[in-house]
Amino acid sequence: MSKKSRATADPLAKPALAVIEAGRLLLWTGFYGSRYVLGAARRDHDQKAAARLLRDYLLRMGPLYVKAGQVLGTQTGLLTKDATDEFRDFFSGLEPMDRADLEQTLRLNLRAPVTELFAEFDWRPVAVGSVAQVHKAVLRTGETVAIKVVKRGVPEQLKASAAVLGVLLGTAHRLVPAVRKLDGPALFSELRPFLTGQCDMRAEAGRQQAVAENFTAHPFLRVPRVYEQYSTERVLVMEFMEGISGEQVDRIADEHRPELARRLQDVFDTMAYFHGLFHVDPHPGNVMFREGGEIVMIDFGLVGELGEDDKWALAAFYFACTRQEWDQAVDRFTKAFIAERGTLDQHWAEYAKELSGILAHHFREQTERWSTMSFFDDASTLLNRYGARPTTRFTLLSLAFLTGEGFVTVIDPEIDIWANARRFNDKYSPYMNAELQAEFEEVIGTMSPRSMAVKNDTTRALIAPTHLDRYVMPSQFPMIIDEAKGSKVRDIDGNEYIDLSCGYGPHILGYAPEVAVEAIQRAAAKGSVNAMGNRDELRLAEIIAQAFDPLTNVVLCNSGTEAVQVALRIARARTGRDRVAKFEGHYHGFSDQGTVSSWFVFSGSKYQPEPINSAGAQRAVTDGTVLLQYGHPSAFDTIAAHAHELAAVIIEPMPGATLTYDAQFLAQLRETCTRHGIVLVFDEVVTGFRVHFGGAQHLAGVRPDLTALGKIIGGGLPCGAVVGTPELMESGRTTGDPFRDVDERAFVGGTMSGNSITTAAGHAVLQYLGDHREIYPELDAKTQRLLRDMGAAADELGIACKLKGSHSMFNIAFDYASPKLVRDKIAGTNIKASLALCYYMRKYGVYFPELHGLFLNAAHTTDDLDHIADAFAKCIGEMEQHGLFLA
Repeated sequence: MSKKSRATADPLAKPALAVIEAGRLLLWTGFYGSRYVLGAARRDHDQKAAARLLRDYLLRMGPLYVKAGQVLGTQTGLLTKDATDEFRDFFSGLEPMDRADLEQTLRLNLRAPVTELFAEFDWRPVAVGSVAQVHKAVLRTGETVAIKVVKRGVPEQLKASAAVLGVLLGTAHRLVPAVRKLDGPALFSELRPFLTGQCDMRAEAGRQQAVAENFTAHPFLRVPRVYEQYSTERVLVMEFMEGISGEQVDRIADEHRPELARRLQDVFDTMAYFHGLFHVDPHPGNVMFREGGEIVMIDFGLVGELGEDDKWALAAFYFACTRQEWDQAVDRFTKAFIAERGTLDQHWAEYAKELSGILAHHFREQTERWSTMSFFDDASTLLNRYGARPTTRFTLLSLAFLTGEGFVTVIDPEIDIWANARRFNDKYSPYMNAELQAEFEEVIGTMSPRSMAVKNDTTRALIAPTHLDRYVMPSQFPMIIDEAKGSKVRDIDGNEYIDLSCGYGPHILGYAPEVAVEAIQRAAAKGSVNAMGNRDELRLAEIIAQAFDPLTNVVLCNSGTEAVQVALRIARARTGRDRVAKFEGHYHGFSDQGTVSSWFVFSGSKYQPEPINSAGAQRAVTDGTVLLQYGHPSAFDTIAAHAHELAAVIIEPMPGATLTYDAQFLAQLRETCTRHGIVLVFDEVVTGFRVHFGGAQHLAGVRPDLTALGKIIGGGLPCGAVVGTPELMESGRTTGDPFRDVDERAFVGGTMSGNSITTAAGHAVLQYLGDHREIYPELDAKTQRLLRDMGAAADELGIACKLKGSHSMFNIAFDYASPKLVRDKIAGTNIKASLALCYYMRKYGVYFPELHGLFLNAAHTTDDLDHIADAFAKCIGEMEQHGLFLA
């Protein structure tokens, strides 16, 4: 499009349109304002009459103003039913274009004439909104479709209305001090693109497809499929879906309405708290109900987005509120939702006290009649007094909840909004509801009084962030183990459990395998040798090297964390570069580098993630890390952009969060790193010698430059190793010249590295695995059998449960979707149900690690697998009865 044609199409380049719009605004505001004043003076105006006047005024003013009427049409809590009824036809019953305008619009915007594209086309609209109207048609291929057509002149009118409102707000901001506190121009400028962008059907198609992808396989929400090949900037072609419009909810039997209302709220909350992509305009005209309780959502002209930081902040805020920690909640609310702080800092004590009162009122006293919008309204009023302005995201979320919660209360006036929202609001909470908490305290407390006494001992010296004091998700019922043998563990209370943690991976032969115990005893009897060479150190390195490539070299260390640190140090020494690229959600040990964006908390957009870390991690390390997404082509663009400064790219080739590998992606990653001279590091600390005698790289057929190992190679004792090509591994060997060593070589030594007891155990276990490689297919078969049995139990009960795994590793997620990204997997999972499952299983003598991957080992028997599957079926049945699965 030429500059001239663009200017002609832009109403802001046509001052006449803005002038006309300004004149209309003055004329009709004066006219209807006078009628209202006269009616009020005669005292013959009830709320319904006032609503009728407002309805006529909004219709006169056009699509930007009709949106306000659509919101009012859901607010039975604010207006009388007669008053809200005045706005009901705003949802889909407005005046359509005339036939001539429709034909011209289609002629200008379809890729071919109507008669060529469609076997049938109904010229009568099935629904008419403020921006567009919808027609039913049949494609030449036989599919029935809905054609959404932007009304002629609406894009220009929207922009002109927005321009005039912008000028009016700017004028009021300059002239009226009271208005200035609201900072209307700034807020409107942020909202303006959302309001005027509703006419771009290509953009709407993208939003609709994104929402549809988020709800793939959802048990009750449906989003019409988009036909991109037929859609254009002003016409959207999508799957036609029948159903009862939300405007006709009275047609639904009373006994079904509470469940539909709860499901609809579940959809809204899922969008906001889990997906971060939410429908800003969920009025009755944009929702349909189908047989079996299905809900269809349409019209994605207005969609808001919450980033990972926003979702985390929202969860953190609600978590503080549910614990009634008001000072913490005030701080989190202000940091998360305030764009302009106004005078808050100057009057912080007063502001904090007032906001604490509002929070206590809504989160402690009003939970039975909860209204998110009521809370937002009270908070916004307070902010206005201090000249503070909320973020656009907060405003859009407020609008979404105002409309959505208004609609669900129309469907079911008795709905308990807070009870339904609670599982979303505190999704990161490690606590269950009071009833379940009490039950487990009774059952597990009775079973394990000694373990619980250790956990609750405020004087104990030990702080154990892995189990007793677990980071982020503190364990409610930790176990203290007295003995572990084979597939079972026994706690200090004498309870025996079939174990599915395997120490988070090391115990592939089970606990205390004879080969390891004997090797450890022999080595200990000879004396624990470290910081000097020993025979088993040489033997362990040799068997590791042979498993990968006879020409590789091995450096031994004390853990997987150390192995990663050694590998990255070697890469930096070799390349002379400093920065490292890693993949979001991949955990590489507890070093500052390894924990960057590794689990639970993420930042930035999906395909341009930003590094984030826990307290105490060096900011320079965190900020200097380049983040990538596994399996997505954006990773290669990011690597290319930073190639000149990247020493290494580190990746879990088979991530523990997803337990799948993408061979094609890994091959392209290998080629990209080679081309740019970047060291490729595979973190196989978990997968090494577990999925294959070697690692996942053998399954994928892709070899890195360096491999970090740990867990299994220590035979149950702490151990780590780096395996790599001689050219690279030379960086860990002395040159014989101390001055060159300092300049060119990486120091990778450790006092206990390669100690004789650990290496004896590691060599014994790897030797056994090498001699009995049938263990690997047997473990895979056991894994598949257990997953089939557990999956059948979930299917029988109709519970959304994803069981994924292979090669002795698996995980369980109570989710309907199969997300590809770790951030989406974490966001969508029913964390409370996953946590509770571990405690339910405890009752039946099975230990599931809380919120961690599960492992099988060679000691698990057929009886063990049958017992696990049977216990799982019983537990999910009990969990369903206790309301842990909503559908």
